[in-house]
Amino acid sequence: MGKGVLVAGQGGSGAARQSALLDDAGIVVTKDGLEMAGVPLARIAGEVGTPVFVYNAETIRRQFRALEAAFAGVPHRICYAVKANSNLAILRLMHDLGAGADLVSAGEMRRAIAAGFAPANLVFSGVGKTATELEETVAAGIGQVNVESIEELKLLGAVAARLDRVTSVGIRVNPDVTTDTHPYISTSHGGIKFGVPHDQVRSAADYIRDHPYLRLTAVAMHLGSQLLDPAPYAEALGKLVALVKELRRTGISTLESLDIGGGLGIRYQAGAAPGMDPVALAEVVGPLAVKAGLPITMEPGRFLVGSAGVLLTEVLYRKHSGGRDFVIVDAAMNDLLRPSLYRAHHEIVEVVPAGREAGPVDVVGPICETGDFLALERVLPKVEPGERLAALCAGAYGFAMSSNYNTRARVAEVLVDGGRAAVVRPRESVDSLFASEIADPFATLSDNG
Repeated sequence: MGKGVLVAGQGGSGAARQSALLDDAGIVVTKDGLEMAGVPLARIAGEVGTPVFVYNAETIRRQFRALEAAFAGVPHRICYAVKANSNLAILRLMHDLGAGADLVSAGEMRRAIAAGFAPANLVFSGVGKTATELEETVAAGIGQVNVESIEELKLLGAVAARLDRVTSVGIRVNPDVTTDTHPYISTSHGGIKFGVPHDQVRSAADYIRDHPYLRLTAVAMHLGSQLLDPAPYAEALGKLVALVKELRRTGISTLESLDIGGGLGIRYQAGAAPGMDPVALAEVVGPLAVKAGLPITMEPGRFLVGSAGVLLTEVLYRKHSGGRDFVIVDAAMNDLLRPSLYRAHHEIVEVVPAGREAGPVDVVGPICETGDFLALERVLPKVEPGERLAALCAGAYGFAMSSNYNTRARVAEVLVDGGRAAVVRPRESVDSLFASEIADPFATLSDNG
Protein backbone atom coordinates (compact mmCIF):
# COMPACT_ATOMS: atom_id res chain seq x y z
CA MET A 1 0.00 0.00 0.00
CA GLY A 2 2.81 2.44 0.83
CA LYS A 3 2.81 5.81 2.59
CA GLY A 4 1.41 4.57 5.90
CA VAL A 5 -1.99 2.91 5.69
CA LEU A 6 -4.46 4.24 8.21
CA VAL A 7 -5.59 1.97 11.02
CA ALA A 8 -9.27 1.14 10.71
CA GLY A 9 -11.71 2.02 13.43
CA GLN A 10 -14.44 -0.29 14.70
CA GLY A 11 -15.92 -2.17 11.74
CA GLY A 12 -12.93 -1.21 9.56
CA SER A 13 -12.64 1.62 7.08
CA GLY A 14 -13.44 0.80 3.47
CA ALA A 15 -9.94 1.79 2.40
CA ALA A 16 -8.22 -0.55 4.87
CA ARG A 17 -10.46 -3.51 3.99
CA GLN A 18 -10.04 -3.09 0.25
CA SER A 19 -6.28 -2.78 -0.09
CA ALA A 20 -6.04 -5.21 -3.05
CA LEU A 21 -8.51 -3.15 -5.08
CA LEU A 22 -6.64 0.03 -4.19
CA ASP A 23 -3.40 -1.60 -5.31
CA ASP A 24 -5.09 -2.60 -8.57
CA ALA A 25 -5.94 1.06 -9.15
CA GLY A 26 -2.54 2.38 -8.11
CA ILE A 27 -4.06 4.16 -5.10
CA VAL A 28 -2.26 4.60 -1.79
CA VAL A 29 -3.71 5.74 1.52
CA THR A 30 -1.85 8.56 3.26
CA LYS A 31 -2.64 10.51 6.42
CA ASP A 32 -4.50 12.96 4.18
CA GLY A 33 -6.55 10.35 2.31
CA LEU A 34 -6.41 8.50 -0.98
CA GLU A 35 -3.76 9.40 -3.54
CA MET A 36 -3.64 8.23 -7.15
CA ALA A 37 -0.33 8.64 -9.02
CA GLY A 38 0.79 10.99 -6.25
CA VAL A 39 -2.25 13.25 -6.59
CA PRO A 40 -4.70 13.52 -3.65
CA LEU A 41 -8.18 12.58 -4.83
CA ALA A 42 -9.63 15.08 -2.37
CA ARG A 43 -7.76 17.82 -4.18
CA ILE A 44 -9.20 16.79 -7.54
CA ALA A 45 -12.71 16.68 -6.08
CA GLY A 46 -12.22 20.14 -4.57
CA GLU A 47 -10.77 21.76 -7.67
CA VAL A 48 -12.78 20.05 -10.43
CA GLY A 49 -15.95 19.30 -8.48
CA THR A 50 -17.96 16.12 -8.25
CA PRO A 51 -18.98 13.80 -9.72
CA VAL A 52 -15.75 13.28 -11.65
CA PHE A 53 -13.98 10.30 -13.21
CA VAL A 54 -10.24 10.03 -12.51
CA TYR A 55 -7.92 7.70 -14.47
CA ASN A 56 -4.41 6.56 -13.58
CA ALA A 57 -2.14 6.52 -16.64
CA GLU A 58 0.52 4.37 -14.98
CA THR A 59 -2.00 1.68 -14.06
CA ILE A 60 -3.06 1.51 -17.70
CA ARG A 61 0.56 1.17 -18.77
CA ARG A 62 1.09 -1.57 -16.16
CA GLN A 63 -1.87 -3.58 -17.47
CA PHE A 64 -0.78 -3.22 -21.09
CA ARG A 65 2.79 -4.26 -20.31
CA ALA A 66 1.60 -7.28 -18.30
CA LEU A 67 -0.41 -8.48 -21.29
CA GLU A 68 2.48 -7.84 -23.67
CA ALA A 69 4.88 -9.74 -21.41
CA ALA A 70 2.51 -12.70 -21.06
CA PHE A 71 2.23 -13.05 -24.84
CA ALA A 72 5.90 -12.33 -25.55
CA GLY A 73 6.38 -15.84 -26.92
CA VAL A 74 3.32 -15.68 -29.16
CA PRO A 75 3.16 -13.45 -32.26
CA HIS A 76 0.35 -11.07 -31.40
CA ARG A 77 -1.24 -7.66 -31.75
CA ILE A 78 -3.23 -5.81 -29.06
CA CYS A 79 -6.09 -3.66 -30.34
CA TYR A 80 -7.67 -1.65 -27.53
CA ALA A 81 -11.48 -1.89 -27.38
CA VAL A 82 -12.45 1.76 -27.70
CA LYS A 83 -15.97 1.16 -26.37
CA ALA A 84 -14.59 0.61 -22.85
CA ASN A 85 -13.32 4.18 -22.51
CA SER A 86 -13.12 6.40 -25.56
CA ASN A 87 -11.60 9.57 -24.09
CA LEU A 88 -8.98 10.94 -26.50
CA ALA A 89 -6.33 11.05 -23.77
CA ILE A 90 -6.85 7.34 -23.07
CA LEU A 91 -6.72 6.58 -26.80
CA ARG A 92 -3.51 8.57 -27.22
CA LEU A 93 -2.00 6.66 -24.30
CA MET A 94 -2.89 3.35 -25.97
CA HIS A 95 -1.50 4.56 -29.29
CA ASP A 96 1.76 5.56 -27.67
CA LEU A 97 2.03 2.12 -26.05
CA GLY A 98 1.89 0.58 -29.52
CA ALA A 99 -1.69 -0.70 -29.54
CA GLY A 100 -4.10 -0.79 -32.42
CA ALA A 101 -7.79 -0.11 -31.81
CA ASP A 102 -10.99 -2.13 -32.00
CA LEU A 103 -14.09 -0.16 -33.05
CA VAL A 104 -17.83 -0.74 -33.06
CA SER A 105 -18.92 2.43 -34.85
CA ALA A 106 -17.68 4.96 -37.38
CA GLY A 107 -17.77 7.49 -34.56
CA GLU A 108 -15.18 5.45 -32.69
CA MET A 109 -13.11 5.33 -35.87
CA ARG A 110 -13.12 9.12 -36.02
CA ARG A 111 -12.07 9.26 -32.35
CA ALA A 112 -9.23 6.81 -32.91
CA ILE A 113 -7.92 8.70 -35.93
CA ALA A 114 -8.17 11.98 -34.01
CA ALA A 115 -6.03 10.40 -31.28
CA GLY A 116 -3.33 9.48 -33.81
CA PHE A 117 -4.14 5.92 -34.90
CA ALA A 118 -3.47 5.07 -38.54
CA PRO A 119 -6.58 3.57 -40.21
CA ALA A 120 -4.52 0.48 -41.10
CA ASN A 121 -4.20 -0.28 -37.36
CA LEU A 122 -7.96 -0.33 -36.77
CA VAL A 123 -10.38 -3.27 -36.63
CA PHE A 124 -14.09 -2.52 -37.12
CA SER A 125 -16.35 -4.97 -35.31
CA GLY A 126 -20.03 -4.75 -34.39
CA VAL A 127 -23.23 -6.46 -35.39
CA GLY A 128 -25.13 -3.56 -36.97
CA LYS A 129 -22.83 -1.58 -39.24
CA THR A 130 -24.77 0.78 -41.51
CA ALA A 131 -24.05 1.38 -45.19
CA THR A 132 -22.83 4.88 -44.33
CA GLU A 133 -20.44 3.50 -41.70
CA LEU A 134 -19.08 0.89 -44.10
CA GLU A 135 -18.53 3.53 -46.78
CA GLU A 136 -16.66 5.75 -44.32
CA THR A 137 -14.44 2.96 -43.03
CA VAL A 138 -13.66 1.48 -46.44
CA ALA A 139 -12.86 4.94 -47.80
CA ALA A 140 -10.52 5.54 -44.85
CA GLY A 141 -8.56 2.35 -45.63
CA ILE A 142 -9.39 0.57 -42.39
CA GLY A 143 -7.18 -2.37 -41.49
CA GLN A 144 -9.90 -4.98 -41.10
CA VAL A 145 -13.69 -5.23 -41.02
CA ASN A 146 -15.06 -8.11 -38.95
CA VAL A 147 -18.40 -9.11 -40.50
CA GLU A 148 -21.18 -10.74 -38.49
CA SER A 149 -23.71 -11.85 -41.11
CA ILE A 150 -23.92 -12.86 -44.77
CA GLU A 151 -26.08 -9.81 -45.55
CA GLU A 152 -23.55 -7.47 -43.98
CA LEU A 153 -20.79 -9.17 -45.96
CA LYS A 154 -22.62 -8.64 -49.24
CA LEU A 155 -23.20 -4.97 -48.39
CA LEU A 156 -19.50 -4.58 -47.61
CA GLY A 157 -18.65 -6.19 -50.95
CA ALA A 158 -20.90 -3.75 -52.80
CA VAL A 159 -19.40 -0.78 -50.96
CA ALA A 160 -15.82 -1.89 -51.60
CA ALA A 161 -16.55 -2.38 -55.29
CA ARG A 162 -18.25 1.01 -55.62
CA LEU A 163 -15.32 2.74 -53.91
CA ASP A 164 -12.75 0.63 -55.82
CA ARG A 165 -10.99 -0.27 -52.54
CA VAL A 166 -9.76 -3.77 -51.70
CA THR A 167 -10.80 -4.37 -48.09
CA SER A 168 -9.49 -6.88 -45.57
CA VAL A 169 -12.22 -8.92 -43.90
CA GLY A 170 -12.46 -11.04 -40.78
CA ILE A 171 -15.36 -13.42 -40.25
CA ARG A 172 -16.57 -13.20 -36.67
CA VAL A 173 -17.61 -16.75 -35.90
CA ASN A 174 -20.15 -17.62 -33.22
CA PRO A 175 -18.39 -20.66 -31.69
CA ASP A 176 -21.42 -21.62 -29.58
CA VAL A 177 -19.43 -21.69 -26.33
CA THR A 178 -21.01 -20.95 -22.95
CA THR A 179 -19.19 -18.52 -20.65
CA ASP A 180 -19.66 -17.69 -16.98
CA THR A 181 -20.63 -14.03 -17.07
CA HIS A 182 -23.70 -11.79 -16.95
CA PRO A 183 -26.17 -12.79 -19.70
CA TYR A 184 -26.20 -9.24 -21.11
CA ILE A 185 -22.46 -9.46 -21.87
CA SER A 186 -22.27 -13.10 -22.99
CA THR A 187 -21.85 -13.08 -26.78
CA SER A 188 -20.71 -16.52 -27.93
CA HIS A 189 -23.52 -19.03 -27.44
CA GLY A 190 -26.12 -19.97 -30.02
CA GLY A 191 -29.35 -18.07 -30.52
CA ILE A 192 -28.00 -14.54 -29.99
CA LYS A 193 -27.32 -11.69 -32.37
CA PHE A 194 -23.53 -11.94 -32.46
CA GLY A 195 -21.35 -13.66 -35.03
CA VAL A 196 -21.76 -15.79 -38.14
CA PRO A 197 -23.16 -19.23 -37.22
CA HIS A 198 -20.64 -22.00 -37.79
CA ASP A 199 -22.68 -23.59 -40.58
CA GLN A 200 -22.63 -20.32 -42.57
CA VAL A 201 -18.89 -19.62 -42.32
CA ARG A 202 -17.97 -21.66 -45.40
CA SER A 203 -20.46 -19.71 -47.55
CA ALA A 204 -19.09 -16.41 -46.22
CA ALA A 205 -15.51 -17.48 -46.92
CA ASP A 206 -16.38 -18.59 -50.46
CA TYR A 207 -18.04 -15.22 -51.12
CA ILE A 208 -14.96 -13.34 -49.93
CA ARG A 209 -12.58 -15.58 -51.88
CA ASP A 210 -14.49 -14.98 -55.11
CA HIS A 211 -14.99 -11.23 -54.61
CA PRO A 212 -12.42 -9.03 -56.39
CA TYR A 213 -12.52 -6.32 -53.70
CA LEU A 214 -12.55 -8.47 -50.54
CA ARG A 215 -9.69 -10.35 -48.92
CA LEU A 216 -10.18 -12.80 -46.04
CA THR A 217 -7.46 -12.06 -43.48
CA ALA A 218 -8.86 -13.38 -40.19
CA VAL A 219 -11.29 -15.66 -38.47
CA ALA A 220 -12.50 -13.97 -35.31
CA MET A 221 -14.50 -14.55 -32.15
CA HIS A 222 -15.55 -12.64 -29.05
CA LEU A 223 -16.78 -14.75 -26.15
CA GLY A 224 -18.21 -12.02 -23.95
CA SER A 225 -17.06 -9.62 -21.28
CA GLN A 226 -15.65 -9.89 -17.73
CA LEU A 227 -14.32 -13.42 -18.26
CA LEU A 228 -12.05 -14.78 -15.54
CA ASP A 229 -11.38 -18.36 -16.73
CA PRO A 230 -9.23 -19.05 -19.82
CA ALA A 231 -10.88 -22.43 -20.45
CA PRO A 232 -13.63 -21.08 -22.78
CA TYR A 233 -10.91 -19.50 -24.93
CA ALA A 234 -9.34 -22.93 -25.37
CA GLU A 235 -12.64 -24.50 -26.39
CA ALA A 236 -13.62 -21.73 -28.79
CA LEU A 237 -10.17 -21.22 -30.29
CA GLY A 238 -9.91 -24.96 -30.88
CA LYS A 239 -12.99 -24.64 -33.09
CA LEU A 240 -11.43 -21.70 -34.94
CA VAL A 241 -8.21 -23.62 -35.55
CA ALA A 242 -10.20 -26.50 -37.05
CA LEU A 243 -12.06 -23.98 -39.18
CA VAL A 244 -8.79 -22.50 -40.45
CA LYS A 245 -7.68 -25.95 -41.51
CA GLU A 246 -10.96 -26.47 -43.36
CA LEU A 247 -10.74 -23.09 -45.12
CA ARG A 248 -7.19 -23.76 -46.24
CA ARG A 249 -8.35 -27.00 -47.84
CA THR A 250 -10.71 -24.93 -49.99
CA GLY A 251 -7.82 -22.90 -51.37
CA ILE A 252 -7.97 -19.87 -49.05
CA SER A 253 -4.39 -18.80 -48.40
CA THR A 254 -4.84 -15.17 -47.31
CA LEU A 255 -5.40 -15.65 -43.56
CA GLU A 256 -3.11 -13.48 -41.44
CA SER A 257 -4.42 -13.81 -37.87
CA LEU A 258 -6.68 -15.49 -35.36
CA ASP A 259 -8.75 -12.77 -33.70
CA ILE A 260 -9.66 -13.95 -30.18
CA GLY A 261 -11.54 -10.77 -29.23
CA GLY A 262 -11.36 -9.39 -25.71
CA GLY A 263 -13.40 -10.00 -22.59
CA LEU A 264 -10.57 -10.29 -20.06
CA GLY A 265 -12.07 -9.65 -16.63
CA ILE A 266 -10.80 -7.72 -13.62
CA ARG A 267 -11.32 -7.85 -9.84
CA TYR A 268 -14.33 -5.76 -8.75
CA GLN A 269 -14.96 -6.91 -5.19
CA ALA A 270 -12.91 -6.90 -1.99
CA GLY A 271 -11.77 -10.41 -1.16
CA ALA A 272 -12.26 -11.66 -4.72
CA ALA A 273 -9.52 -13.37 -6.67
CA PRO A 274 -7.60 -11.26 -9.20
CA GLY A 275 -9.04 -10.95 -12.69
CA MET A 276 -7.99 -12.90 -15.76
CA ASP A 277 -4.40 -14.07 -15.49
CA PRO A 278 -2.77 -13.07 -18.80
CA VAL A 279 -0.06 -15.70 -18.37
CA ALA A 280 -2.66 -18.45 -17.97
CA LEU A 281 -4.49 -17.12 -21.03
CA ALA A 282 -1.30 -17.10 -23.08
CA GLU A 283 -0.56 -20.70 -22.02
CA VAL A 284 -3.97 -21.71 -23.41
CA VAL A 285 -3.94 -19.58 -26.55
CA GLY A 286 -0.29 -19.88 -27.53
CA PRO A 287 -0.14 -23.59 -28.50
CA LEU A 288 -3.35 -23.27 -30.54
CA ALA A 289 -1.97 -20.26 -32.40
CA VAL A 290 1.21 -22.21 -33.14
CA LYS A 291 -0.90 -25.12 -34.38
CA ALA A 292 -2.71 -22.79 -36.79
CA GLY A 293 0.50 -21.05 -37.79
CA LEU A 294 -1.13 -17.65 -37.33
CA PRO A 295 -0.49 -14.63 -35.08
CA ILE A 296 -3.08 -13.65 -32.47
CA THR A 297 -5.10 -10.44 -32.49
CA MET A 298 -6.73 -9.58 -29.16
CA GLU A 299 -9.07 -6.72 -28.28
CA PRO A 300 -9.06 -6.06 -24.52
CA GLY A 301 -10.78 -3.02 -23.04
CA ARG A 302 -11.83 -3.50 -19.43
CA PHE A 303 -8.58 -5.34 -18.58
CA LEU A 304 -6.54 -2.31 -19.61
CA VAL A 305 -8.57 0.55 -18.14
CA GLY A 306 -11.18 -0.81 -15.71
CA SER A 307 -9.14 -0.85 -12.50
CA ALA A 308 -7.41 2.40 -13.45
CA GLY A 309 -10.49 4.59 -12.95
CA VAL A 310 -12.53 5.86 -10.01
CA LEU A 311 -15.71 7.92 -9.82
CA LEU A 312 -15.57 10.55 -7.09
CA THR A 313 -18.86 11.68 -5.59
CA GLU A 314 -19.97 13.89 -2.70
CA VAL A 315 -22.44 12.93 0.02
CA LEU A 316 -25.50 15.19 -0.10
CA TYR A 317 -27.74 13.77 2.62
CA ARG A 318 -28.37 10.86 4.93
CA LYS A 319 -31.87 9.44 5.31
CA HIS A 320 -33.64 6.66 7.24
CA SER A 321 -36.81 5.19 5.76
CA GLY A 322 -38.62 1.88 6.12
CA GLY A 323 -35.89 0.37 8.25
CA ARG A 324 -33.15 1.23 5.72
CA ASP A 325 -30.41 3.82 5.84
CA PHE A 326 -29.66 5.79 2.69
CA VAL A 327 -26.61 7.80 1.71
CA ILE A 328 -27.67 10.19 -1.07
CA VAL A 329 -24.77 11.29 -3.29
CA ASP A 330 -24.41 13.61 -6.27
CA ALA A 331 -23.44 10.78 -8.68
CA ALA A 332 -26.26 8.84 -10.27
CA MET A 333 -27.13 6.03 -12.65
CA ASN A 334 -26.65 8.38 -15.59
CA ASP A 335 -23.00 8.75 -14.50
CA LEU A 336 -22.30 5.09 -13.64
CA LEU A 337 -24.95 2.80 -15.13
CA ARG A 338 -23.41 -0.59 -14.42
CA PRO A 339 -24.91 -1.13 -10.92
CA SER A 340 -28.45 -0.41 -12.18
CA LEU A 341 -28.09 -2.22 -15.51
CA TYR A 342 -26.18 -5.32 -14.44
CA ARG A 343 -26.44 -5.21 -10.63
CA ALA A 344 -22.68 -4.84 -10.96
CA HIS A 345 -20.60 -4.46 -7.81
CA HIS A 346 -18.31 -1.45 -7.43
CA GLU A 347 -16.51 -1.14 -4.12
CA ILE A 348 -17.05 2.26 -2.48
CA VAL A 349 -14.51 3.83 -0.13
CA GLU A 350 -14.06 7.12 1.66
CA VAL A 351 -11.74 9.54 -0.09
CA VAL A 352 -10.47 10.62 3.34
CA PRO A 353 -10.89 7.61 5.68
CA ALA A 354 -11.82 8.59 9.22
CA GLY A 355 -11.87 5.21 10.97
CA ARG A 356 -15.52 5.39 11.98
CA GLU A 357 -17.94 2.61 12.80
CA ALA A 358 -19.54 1.05 9.74
CA GLY A 359 -23.03 -0.20 8.95
CA PRO A 360 -25.23 -1.21 6.00
CA VAL A 361 -26.52 1.59 3.75
CA ASP A 362 -27.93 2.07 0.25
CA VAL A 363 -25.82 4.52 -1.74
CA VAL A 364 -28.28 6.25 -4.08
CA GLY A 365 -28.29 9.17 -6.49
CA PRO A 366 -30.62 12.07 -7.36
CA ILE A 367 -32.27 10.47 -10.43
CA CYS A 368 -36.04 9.92 -10.21
CA GLU A 369 -35.78 6.13 -10.51
CA THR A 370 -35.79 3.52 -7.75
CA GLY A 371 -33.11 1.82 -9.82
CA ASP A 372 -30.77 4.79 -9.32
CA PHE A 373 -28.15 3.36 -6.98
CA LEU A 374 -24.42 2.79 -6.77
CA ALA A 375 -24.68 0.15 -4.03
CA LEU A 376 -27.38 -1.61 -2.02
CA GLU A 377 -27.00 -2.82 1.58
CA ARG A 378 -23.31 -1.97 1.48
CA VAL A 379 -21.36 -1.78 4.74
CA LEU A 380 -19.81 1.68 4.86
CA PRO A 381 -18.47 3.99 7.56
CA LYS A 382 -20.91 6.64 8.77
CA VAL A 383 -20.08 9.33 6.24
CA GLU A 384 -21.63 12.78 6.56
CA PRO A 385 -22.88 15.37 4.04
CA GLY A 386 -20.01 17.17 2.32
CA GLU A 387 -17.66 14.19 2.52
CA ARG A 388 -16.52 12.33 -0.57
CA LEU A 389 -16.66 8.73 -1.68
CA ALA A 390 -14.84 6.90 -4.48
CA ALA A 391 -16.44 4.14 -6.55
CA LEU A 392 -13.58 1.88 -7.62
CA CYS A 393 -13.01 0.00 -10.90
CA ALA A 394 -14.88 2.67 -12.86
CA GLY A 395 -12.41 3.15 -15.71
CA ALA A 396 -14.30 0.92 -18.15
CA TYR A 397 -17.93 1.36 -19.18
CA GLY A 398 -18.30 4.28 -16.81
CA PHE A 399 -18.29 7.58 -18.66
CA ALA A 400 -18.64 5.66 -21.93
CA MET A 401 -22.16 4.52 -20.91
CA SER A 402 -23.19 7.78 -19.24
CA SER A 403 -26.13 9.88 -20.41
CA ASN A 404 -27.94 13.17 -19.91
CA TYR A 405 -31.02 11.60 -18.34
CA ASN A 406 -32.93 14.10 -16.15
CA THR A 407 -31.03 16.82 -18.08
CA ARG A 408 -27.93 16.15 -16.04
CA ALA A 409 -24.67 17.36 -17.55
CA ARG A 410 -22.10 14.62 -18.08
CA VAL A 411 -19.24 14.82 -15.63
CA ALA A 412 -15.60 15.84 -16.05
CA GLU A 413 -12.78 13.37 -16.66
CA VAL A 414 -9.27 13.75 -15.23
CA LEU A 415 -6.04 11.90 -16.05
CA VAL A 416 -3.31 11.61 -13.40
CA ASP A 417 0.27 10.67 -14.13
CA GLY A 418 3.48 11.11 -12.17
CA GLY A 419 2.11 13.59 -9.64
CA ARG A 420 0.26 15.62 -12.28
CA ALA A 421 -3.46 15.92 -12.94
CA ALA A 422 -5.13 17.23 -16.08
CA VAL A 423 -8.76 17.65 -17.03
CA VAL A 424 -9.14 15.63 -20.24
CA ARG A 425 -12.84 16.37 -20.66
CA PRO A 426 -14.45 19.42 -19.01
CA ARG A 427 -17.79 19.04 -17.30
CA GLU A 428 -20.67 19.77 -19.66
CA SER A 429 -22.82 22.82 -19.07
CA VAL A 430 -26.53 22.30 -18.67
CA ASP A 431 -27.26 25.04 -21.21
CA SER A 432 -25.25 23.18 -23.86
CA LEU A 433 -27.60 20.21 -23.55
CA PHE A 434 -30.49 22.06 -25.17
CA ALA A 435 -28.66 24.80 -27.09
CA SER A 436 -29.41 23.14 -30.45
CA GLU A 437 -33.09 22.45 -29.73
CA ILE A 438 -35.92 24.54 -31.19
CA ALA A 439 -38.62 25.48 -28.70
CA ASP A 440 -41.16 26.78 -31.23
CA PRO A 441 -40.39 25.13 -34.58
CA PHE A 442 -43.46 26.51 -36.37
CA ALA A 443 -43.22 30.12 -35.21
CA THR A 444 -41.85 31.39 -38.53
CA LEU A 445 -44.47 29.65 -40.68
CA SER A 446 -47.45 31.60 -42.01
CA ASP A 447 -50.96 30.56 -41.10
CA ASN A 448 -51.13 28.82 -44.48
CA GLY A 449 -47.72 27.21 -44.14
